[in-house]
Amino acid sequence: MARAQGARSQLAIVFESTYGTAPASGFRKVPFVSSNLDAQQALQESELLGMGRDPLAPVLDAIDVDGDISIPVDAVNFGLWLKATFGAPTTTGSVGAYVHTFASDGWTLPSLAIETGLPEVPSFSMVTGARVNELSWDIGRKGLLTAKVALMAQGETTAGSSAAGTLTELALQRFTHFHGSITRDGAALGNLVGGSIKYSNNLDRVETVRSDGKIDGVDPGQTALSGQCVMRFADRTLLDQAIAGGTCALAMTYSIPSGPSLTFTAHAVTFSRPRREISGPGGVQVTFDWMASRAASPARMCTVVLSNAQATY
Repeated sequence: MARAQGARSQLAIVFESTYGTAPASGFRKVPFVSSNLDAQQALQESELLGMGRDPLAPVLDAIDVDGDISIPVDAVNFGLWLKATFGAPTTTGSVGAYVHTFASDGWTLPSLAIETGLPEVPSFSMVTGARVNELSWDIGRKGLLTAKVALMAQGETTAGSSAAGTLTELALQRFTHFHGSITRDGAALGNLVGGSIKYSNNLDRVETVRSDGKIDGVDPGQTALSGQCVMRFADRTLLDQAIAGGTCALAMTYSIPSGPSLTFTAHAVTFSRPRREISGPGGVQVTFDWMASRAASPARMCTVVLSNAQATY
């Protein structure tokens, strides 16, 4: 008897043309690190009395479909997740040198059908009506660069064979922390030890009463963008800004020499005033929490620019 193994699993995604309905074709096989995206249906225990000391049988509650997928931040496949997070990009450029610009503040988010396959069993789970609630990753000096995509979906079906059809696959060219740099108002931000970025669509489940126990959908709420900058305390630049309450533009760029690049820009960032803790004889590190808001120009909170050889998303 075959047993499921993560090494043989596969993840296939496609954008839906009708919410909650998986297309018959067009699925792409995408790389991933881990996934717990799945349906769960809790049990409600019986509250009835007078039927003896042992409880009566529990009943099934409503179905919730959500979870996280960890993905590599790469030069091509990551664009699919950016489209799911921000909406379709504006694409310029020419063959071999396309520039895809994703912007916050869009009112319409596409939905995904996502099939997770475990061929040894075999078991194939098709999640439909999935939208990205959060996209986040950590900033560091070295190591593999992975992001976490938190999703909410409408429903799930399981089968013994794949419903995704013939899969296409995009090239994989990973960014790493080594490829990263960060700027503040266009100048390199020195003494940065680490940090994080989290963008949220604040999705709202539409929990109507239905015979199938599913939700009607997930609607986009007000966006949010926040993070941290962990600094070796060497100057007062961020501290003075935090005390004054001003804003700046932060841009995180990953770039492969003579190759693709990814730039995530928060246009109006406000820093909190942190504690400056001295915990020993070594260097003093300070953690600045930050939140982004709509800037005057451009009139949005953030912009993501992905440059690669992929013509469209």
